[in-house]
Amino acid sequence: MNSLDLILMSLSNLWRRKVRTILTVLGVLIGTMSITLMLSLGFGINISFQKSLERMGSLNVIQVYNYNGGGYYAMDVVKVGGSDSEQPKLDDATCEKIANMDGVQSVLKMLTTSVKMGSGRYIAWVQLMGVNPEAMEYFDFEVDQGRLLTVNDTNAIVFGSDVPMNFYNPRDRRGGYWGWSANQEPNVNVLEDRLILTFDMNYGEPHQTPIEGGRRPKRYNVEGVGLLSWEGSQNYSWYAIANLDYVKKLIKENERLQGGGRRRPTSADTTYSQIKVRVKDMNKVVDVQNAIKEMGFQTYSLMDQMQEIQKTSRIIQAVLGGIGAISLLVAALGITNTMIMAIYERTREIGIMKVLGCLLKNIRQMFLIESGLIGFIGGVVGGGLSIGASYLLNKFLAPALMGRMGYGVQVEKISIIPPWLLLATVVFSTFVGLISGYSPARRAMKLSALSAIRTE
Repeated sequence: MNSLDLILMSLSNLWRRKVRTILTVLGVLIGTMSITLMLSLGFGINISFQKSLERMGSLNVIQVYNYNGGGYYAMDVVKVGGSDSEQPKLDDATCEKIANMDGVQSVLKMLTTSVKMGSGRYIAWVQLMGVNPEAMEYFDFEVDQGRLLTVNDTNAIVFGSDVPMNFYNPRDRRGGYWGWSANQEPNVNVLEDRLILTFDMNYGEPHQTPIEGGRRPKRYNVEGVGLLSWEGSQNYSWYAIANLDYVKKLIKENERLQGGGRRRPTSADTTYSQIKVRVKDMNKVVDVQNAIKEMGFQTYSLMDQMQEIQKTSRIIQAVLGGIGAISLLVAALGITNTMIMAIYERTREIGIMKVLGCLLKNIRQMFLIESGLIGFIGGVVGGGLSIGASYLLNKFLAPALMGRMGYGVQVEKISIIPPWLLLATVVFSTFVGLISGYSPARRAMKLSALSAIRTE
């Protein structure tokens, strides 16, 4: 027999016992739907967690801290050498070395200090951050008004979205700063009003505290050129951001004016308390992070949490997939039972085929094709119905059961079926059918032709 004859004969045999075939296919269909939907729920949970993390920041960004610069995990430090003075420094040379690592897209240097800002009778306590402007586009700086910094900027300032609300009138008896509300316009338009920046913390205050040595810090005229959006740049919402070289210059001048006052140790080669590193490919974040750790620095990235979430997600998927696999196992037993019953009912037919010279392998192939077709049909129909069931889950159950997950991320889908899962399910159900029919096929091969012919 050729392959086409075997397939046509197998289809004919299945159709002759269509009620039993349909019931067996139904068992495979239910098993296929179960395992597909269970795995889709696992994928949905994983994607929801990932979106929640992305709300906190980019998964491609690594935060790097100096050994003595704090950080998220003090236990995560790789100490190199003995005393603190022997520890590696997070300076410009180190930043250049990190920038040249394979997979690194950009490095954001961050130098922060406290300053006082004023506009007319209004003043504000502000955290001034110096950054290298060419890196800003890679680190979630999004302007709502104005523009970002350029490398040619000196006294230009980009303000975080919440900085304008800091300005208050210290002589206002109504409470000044504390009287500000979300429905009220800020007292100062940071993009249009004249602004002054100083390290003099007495600036604008009604009561002046005497300064040691009698030399007050200088006042600098600065210009607001951009206001960051809260949604896209919330990590910088309370900072006033300026060109790194300009901030270095201000700090150095202030230290010199104060006779070496210890506000922040700086020199021509500044040591940063932290920097940020952006990696091109999210899959390389862990490798770059480990390389930076080996240099002796603390690191943190959202991939640390992502890895833990993925471990949990894999466990959930394994449990849910196992539950679905039980249904498919029951269906496999149903296929085996159907094929064994077919042998009993077709014993005489098998004997006649052997007497007429049919090859044993053709008899085996016929039974394997029949069991494989049951698995294949059940897989295809089950996969199609899984898509419909997934749609209903996402449409009706997702809003009711999930609503919102952490960090304000709206969960739209609790069931996600990637195309490869449907293909894998059909292949797997067909394979299960073939395995289930293997034992009955061997049994049919071993039947005695004469005994089979005598069977009534």
